Amino acid sequence: MLVVRKRITLFALFEEAGKLAGGRILSSTDATHQIELDSGRRIKVKAAQVLLTFAQPSVAELLRDATELAGHIDLDLAWTFAPEGDFGFAELAAVYFEDPPSTVQQAATLLRLHEAPHYFRRAGKGGRFRKAPADVLQQALAAIERKKAVQAQIDAWAEELVQGRCPEPVRAQLYRILFKPDKNAPEYKAVVHAARTAHLAPLALLQRAGAITSAYQFHWQRFLHEHFPRGTGFAALAVPPLPDDLPLAEGVAAFSIDDSSTTEIDDALSVQGLGSGTVTLGIHIAAPGLAIAPGSPVDAVARERLSTVYMPGHKITMLPEAVVQTYTLAAGAPRPAVSLYLAVDEATLEVRGHTTRLERVPIAHNLRHDQLDGVVTAAWLDDPGGPTWPGVPAEVARLHPTLAWLWRLAQACKARREAVRGRPETFTRPDYTFKLEGVQGDEPTGEETVVIGTRARGAPLDLIVAEAMILANHHWGQWLADSGVPGIYRSQASLAPGIKVRMGTKPLPHAGIGVPCYAWSTSPLRRYTDLVNQWQIIACARHGATAALAAPFKPKDAALLAIISAFDAAYTAYAQFQSTMERYWTLRYLRQQGMTELVAAYLKDNLVRAETLPLVLTALGTDGLQRGERVRVRLGTIDEVSLEVTGTVVERLGATEPVEGDTLEGEPEEALQAPLTVAVEVAVDDADEAAAAGPTAPPAARA
Repeated sequence: MLVVRKRITLFALFEEAGKLAGGRILSSTDATHQIELDSGRRIKVKAAQVLLTFAQPSVAELLRDATELAGHIDLDLAWTFAPEGDFGFAELAAVYFEDPPSTVQQAATLLRLHEAPHYFRRAGKGGRFRKAPADVLQQALAAIERKKAVQAQIDAWAEELVQGRCPEPVRAQLYRILFKPDKNAPEYKAVVHAARTAHLAPLALLQRAGAITSAYQFHWQRFLHEHFPRGTGFAALAVPPLPDDLPLAEGVAAFSIDDSSTTEIDDALSVQGLGSGTVTLGIHIAAPGLAIAPGSPVDAVARERLSTVYMPGHKITMLPEAVVQTYTLAAGAPRPAVSLYLAVDEATLEVRGHTTRLERVPIAHNLRHDQLDGVVTAAWLDDPGGPTWPGVPAEVARLHPTLAWLWRLAQACKARREAVRGRPETFTRPDYTFKLEGVQGDEPTGEETVVIGTRARGAPLDLIVAEAMILANHHWGQWLADSGVPGIYRSQASLAPGIKVRMGTKPLPHAGIGVPCYAWSTSPLRRYTDLVNQWQIIACARHGATAALAAPFKPKDAALLAIISAFDAAYTAYAQFQSTMERYWTLRYLRQQGMTELVAAYLKDNLVRAETLPLVLTALGTDGLQRGERVRVRLGTIDEVSLEVTGTVVERLGATEPVEGDTLEGEPEEALQAPLTVAVEVAVDDADEAAAAGPTAPPAARA
């Protein structure tokens, strides 16, 4: 008699990579099982990983029923009746349900134990567990409740933001969320959640919710969070004492030329020997390097800040105010200075010799550009009778011979540099000045009235100071190189397009200025590179041929390269911020003046430059325009947060002659292309959400 035995199909529930899975057992040995998953994939599973074998129901049915049943298992009750010590899931199922438990009950118990690690901890492999101690369990449950409460708060805040209202806790953390977020903070998570729900960029979401009440504070706080996270104040520092062994400069009555707002007066000039055939030009630079030692607390502050930050109506100084006031070249008393004396042929205006001295220099006058530009003109300087002109202040009238000679020297120096450059320097646009009226307190609020003025580039006082500083920076840079003392130099290989100014430790030519080498040394109160170079110059002045051994920074000193890298980054960021704030105040000016149209010149790529304001903007209707062509532009919406203003060309005013050198050279053209971004990262799932979550602000152009 033939007996036919029906093969029984067995299923297995096993653990793989910490997760539960199931499938049909195809074959088995003592050590492994060959299992076919529902997907059809076959895998080899160690016998120790198999937690439960069964003939029915199917794996899919078991997991479905077990998942439903697991949701009804009371964890507190299960924890109460669970055996002490290690136990298997089947043992707990027998206690909780019935003995013996069904396959579904065992699987449900296993699933519930897996998803409740705060109640039950794994005790090795094979489906064994141990219940958590009572005190640990209570702490875990409290933490879970807190997490639920936080998530509920996040959801509530997010809903408010979606509805166009900004919760006060989010408003209080606004700038931290935007610029330096704690990504685990509930306020940050609420913004992210709301941005995804509303399909809006975070900045646009917060603007719509009224969170940003001041565009000025938005830009100011953005800068502070990135560059001054600990604030702009200074810790209490002792001011290094003035040197008491400096000789007094004989026969010198120096004067400075700055704006009225300048407190860090770095440089002053003196002239001796007019009419003698050889004139001595003194270029006197404030000397904090005589007292501030490398590595000192004051040096640490200067090295951290690296430069003074300028913006309309406010500034953040590199050095504490007490230090600045100790070393600034304020009129009324001798001040410590590093002085460069140049012997200049009075007839040919050629430099015949130079010497450097460490001394105290009497400062007779602090002249101010904004008060004297209208008086000290080329016509006044060229007129021998200038001192008798009406309206000229007496102290300025007495300086007429000195200023007239300096004006001649400046023009001669400029001409010699232009011969080296191969083409003249052209100043086709004015420098714009910003004055804020109604500032209350230490800094502006953004609501002040702004007055935008102009000062022609190359005006006599400007040129006199500029050429004197070029002389000093070139001569001292060359002196450092000749002495074998390293310094920080600025160089430019050529005037070809795209060749930028670089900083380094080698005395290379600066094609843009037209000198063989150029080392910033004339602003040690407001630029750290200048302070470093001043230390090196002081070593040369004190030690002569052995200066390389005594200078703070030795040849091939890696510290110089680190300073250059840090300064370059900071100086660029500070300049970009200054441009940002100047653009903000220009847009405020448009609003305050009620301007709806302006005359501009076409640049390129739909960009036009305003004729009478420091403003570059995107305009529609520029097709067919030639570079330099003048147009009338009707202004569109002004956004003071994104710093965007658009325009439309409404009238062509005629072509103009292209102006040589009237390019964006020297201006941060990258700022015309960089979108305004914030630090809020919104995870997205598709291209549409990615587009919505991306930066909404268009390029921020500047003049």
